[in-house]
Amino acid sequence: MGAPADGGMMGMVVQFLPIIAIFVLFYFLMIRPQQKRAKEHQVQISAIKRGDTVTLSNGMIGKITRVENDEAMVEIAQGVNVRVVKGMISEVRNRTAIAAANDTKA
Repeated sequence: MGAPADGGMMGMVVQFLPIIAIFVLFYFLMIRPQQKRAKEHQVQISAIKRGDTVTLSNGMIGKITRVENDEAMVEIAQGVNVRVVKGMISEVRNRTAIAAANDTKA
């Protein structure tokens, strides 16, 4: 009864190898790219400045009028400014790319 199964330790390694491979694959296909995107987003948010065009998490597009430590003032319409938490800014748009795209449409 106390005899090890055929293959012993090597059999256990071969049995767990597919599970380990799934975890490694999951890391490289899911976790690592998400961490990279989060880091890039954090760099964009920390670099916002007055005049940048941003997209908020609710889909509104506005222009930054003032930047504070954790908050920013965003003009969403002429004369309508809202105070938002920087973390709720989902995208910082490139002003020169927008101007170039408008020039090619004309």
